[in-house]
Amino acid sequence: MSIPNNMSVPNTTRNELRLLPWTTPDGKPCYLSADSHDSRLSLLADDIEAAQLDSEDQVLAGAKAVLADPKAGERAVRFALTRASESLGDALRIAVSRGERIPGCEW
Repeated sequence: MSIPNNMSVPNTTRNELRLLPWTTPDGKPCYLSADSHDSRLSLLADDIEAAQLDSEDQVLAGAKAVLADPKAGERAVRFALTRASESLGDALRIAVSRGERIPGCEW
């Protein structure tokens, strides 16, 4: 798996930086350089990732329900697809962030 173009890592050792689960106001990735995985910002990022993964479970269930409903209109399908694509983006970002922190892992 490679890092998506919009998630390039700054010039430093990958395992030194953590890709955070949020972006700058202009959509660029945010990174954390911390000595401890227990820093306040690291723990906040962990909590946000957990909340995103929980939300993604709900979005997946909702998307499946819309797709299973033959009477679902275009608006419902578009909404479900929009939320599913946002959730997939969050899940990919979490996977990249966690993968980069695996010792010896080369992407």
